Amino acid sequence: MIEHSLSQPPASSEAPAPANPLAPPPGYDPREELMDRVVAAIKTCYDPEIPVDIWELGLIYRVDMDGERNVEIDMTLTSPMCPVAGELPEQVRQAVLGVEDVNEVKIDLVWEPPWHQGMMSEVARVQLDMF
Repeated sequence: MIEHSLSQPPASSEAPAPANPLAPPPGYDPREELMDRVVAAIKTCYDPEIPVDIWELGLIYRVDMDGERNVEIDMTLTSPMCPVAGELPEQVRQAVLGVEDVNEVKIDLVWEPPWHQGMMSEVARVQLDMF
């Protein structure tokens, strides 16, 4: 059995050293910050027929990042007959590749579950007047 204990440093009359202003805050996860930038890059991509970004439209089903900062994305389109079927996944890939610290990006175009309007965010519904 492994036990952990916390020992108190000896009492000192000296004031504690000031915190390093360049040190990340407690609980900071650099991968979380990178994932936020990946999502921001995805939000720059639009279906040309709908004036809402594909993230808010609900076209992105999964975004994963491994320890090497390789990103995998499962996405769909509003319809299998979408005229940008060949272009939009590559647009997403290029946008995410442009994020500093991302190494590789793999896009899988998936059709299950089929996209429907209920997958749109509230932001998208407001933008499209679909309450």
